[in-house]
Amino acid sequence: MKVAVLGSGNGGCAVAYEWAAKGNEVRLFDFDRFPKQIEAVRAAGGITARGKLNGFAPIAYVGHDIKEALSGTDLVFVVGPAYSTELFARACIGAVEDGMIFVIMPASCFGALVFKSTLEADGEKAGKRLYFAETSTLPYAVRITAPATITLFNRFETGGGFLSALPASDTDYVYEKVMRGMVGIAKGKNVFQTTLQNGNVTIHPAVSLMNAALIERTHGDFMFYEEGVTPAVGRVMKSVDDEKLAIAAALDVTVQRDSVIGVEQGYMTEASYDRGYAEAPGFKGIKAQDSLDHRYFNEDVDYSLVCMVSLAEQLGVATPTMRALIQIISVAMDRDYFAEAPRTMRTLGWAEKTAAELKVLVS
Repeated sequence: MKVAVLGSGNGGCAVAYEWAAKGNEVRLFDFDRFPKQIEAVRAAGGITARGKLNGFAPIAYVGHDIKEALSGTDLVFVVGPAYSTELFARACIGAVEDGMIFVIMPASCFGALVFKSTLEADGEKAGKRLYFAETSTLPYAVRITAPATITLFNRFETGGGFLSALPASDTDYVYEKVMRGMVGIAKGKNVFQTTLQNGNVTIHPAVSLMNAALIERTHGDFMFYEEGVTPAVGRVMKSVDDEKLAIAAALDVTVQRDSVIGVEQGYMTEASYDRGYAEAPGFKGIKAQDSLDHRYFNEDVDYSLVCMVSLAEQLGVATPTMRALIQIISVAMDRDYFAEAPRTMRTLGWAEKTAAELKVLVS
């Protein structure tokens, strides 16, 4: 298959490596304001993997030309933080071809809808049969550890990830294509399941806020999970997860507890919110971020927690812990995440819909 990967960060390089290592022709694209890894991979001729995957995989095209990256491709992975999804979609305008499959990895709150709506607003989808899907999470714990080199601390082997298309009637078709190169991903019911199963909103804001002083004092010189998760932190994480499950129940979708699915994903050996994370083999060695001004707040609060609270309010589900986290993190960061609200039911075009109406929209 011809596969394009948009995004040259940790996850993008891991996806590019996995597909290239299996003999597919892979093109890696990123914006020209992010030249570091593009230049490194181009110079190396490919990507080297260590850890859960080992070896070297050649990448056919590496650069900043979106038309070159997309030309003739069957499958396009959009791998980046939530605030990059619309930017990548806009970059694709004028280069989209009939039959392309776009997979937003991870969803980070309705990524497939954002990508699809952006192309539709420009008329790019007219006359073309396109497919849009999203995954609940990345199937890796991965970091770029040297130029053109990734280290995989964990990789889903038997399960723990979900994929849903928008509409869900396209899931079977997209899933068959995606599973030619990936493992550990099951079919999701719809994009509500993939959005709500993302564990980042449960983990990152709570752990970061409750270790804020340590992050500022040490610039992240400690282990995020091994040293950052304690019983008190675990209780906050569990409360966020409880609220996520209540939202899912209102939409009639099954979402597993993050502590439970963490075991299935291979990260953890104990399904608890404190020791389970602190002693997780799959999270061992992952350091904290060097600043609070980081995607753990700027993505997981601004684009995910705020979005989930918006959805919950529309469904009549109470989310006091999510709201408290957003409020306190806003004060700590001297910004108003509630007011910024880049992704809500209103910005997605789904405001004032009932649960029944929302379920029809994604079917």
